[in-house]
Amino acid sequence: MATIIVVGAGLGGMSAAYELKAELGQQHEVILINNKPDFEFTPSNPWIAVEWRQRKETSIPIEPYVRKKSIRFIASGLESLNAAQQQLELADGQKLNYDFLVLCTGPELAFDEITGAGPDAGGTSSVCTLTHAEHCRDNVNKLINEPGHVIVGAMPGASCFGPAYEYAFILDKHLRDKKVRKSVPMTFITSEPYIGHLGLNGVGDSKGMLESELRQRDISWICNAKTLGIIDGKMEIDELDEDGNVKRHHSLPYQHAMMLPAFRGIAPLRSIEGLVNPRGFVLVDDHQRNPKYPQIYAAGVCIAIPPLSKTPVPTGVPKTGYMIESMVRAITHNIKAELMGQQPTCKATWNAICLADMGDTGAAFVAMPQIPPRNVAWFKKGKWVHLAKIGFEKYFLHKMQIGDTEPMYERFMLKYLGIDKLE
Repeated sequence: MATIIVVGAGLGGMSAAYELKAELGQQHEVILINNKPDFEFTPSNPWIAVEWRQRKETSIPIEPYVRKKSIRFIASGLESLNAAQQQLELADGQKLNYDFLVLCTGPELAFDEITGAGPDAGGTSSVCTLTHAEHCRDNVNKLINEPGHVIVGAMPGASCFGPAYEYAFILDKHLRDKKVRKSVPMTFITSEPYIGHLGLNGVGDSKGMLESELRQRDISWICNAKTLGIIDGKMEIDELDEDGNVKRHHSLPYQHAMMLPAFRGIAPLRSIEGLVNPRGFVLVDDHQRNPKYPQIYAAGVCIAIPPLSKTPVPTGVPKTGYMIESMVRAITHNIKAELMGQQPTCKATWNAICLADMGDTGAAFVAMPQIPPRNVAWFKKGKWVHLAKIGFEKYFLHKMQIGDTEPMYERFMLKYLGIDKLE
């Protein structure tokens, strides 16, 4: 019997645990480890921040559901990893050995790289976690009672830009519903070289469409924005030109700010030579396997993907849901092959599919492959995207409860997008 440990129970980790158990059966043990007892549907966090959702609607306890599939669950964080000895230690003191390790840890949020940023420092809010979104909700309620300037956006090194746009549009709708939008100037601050870059060099007409949406909502913007810090109640920003020189300095006072941070790999992995890059992201080959430690596979936000191109302010590459799902399926088939004495052959299909809510409408984009040049570069908007995202939230949470291992993007999202096949 082999022991396969999955670390992290987000989209990638939960799917990996279910799929590995379904493929490998009872003759092999699958253990799922997470630093909290609940699965949280992260895409719903902007809704949490404006009280369109509550915690109980977007999260579920992990253990009761995975136990039904004979998956052992441990609610404890990763403390250290001895990759050479194939052993890990948890925060609760447990030491576990593995035959294969699947890292789906997600990122560490690097708020500390910007002075005063993040919920702990008190300078900015976040929707990166459910707890952060609840803190943001409290800040939004304060804003409604004491209107003032709002800043939304992404800091240097950020790679996940979609939620910043979502939050800006959702907050705009919420403030209009509360009849206070006229008293709340809004500015979108982003490290992207242009609106709609998204860390992907744009997708279709994402630039024109998102600029238009910001204009229609009276949201101004600053691109190539290097956020320096939060000082004396103001956000200090250098706006750079195309050569990386300071074009203009902005010192913006604000009442509420939601800024997405840069990501880095989690602390227990960052010092393991050969496993991670200098930012702590896990190095993987075409089969999602680490070259130095071939018993270790990785998927999702924790893996290393180099930026598509150099930008005046650093930007990263997003890892979207379909891409993560494809990585997990490749890992499952490759581990099964290894247990049968064969070499890994499966590769992930790195396509990007995203549904972004805009409050009462929405935008969808498809990049196939994610890294250009592309066979498909498609970007559209409409009320149907808003409704599709609501449906996808319910579908995904149900999938996590019943342990459904079928590809959710191909089965659910593609019928809305009208694309026959992803390849």
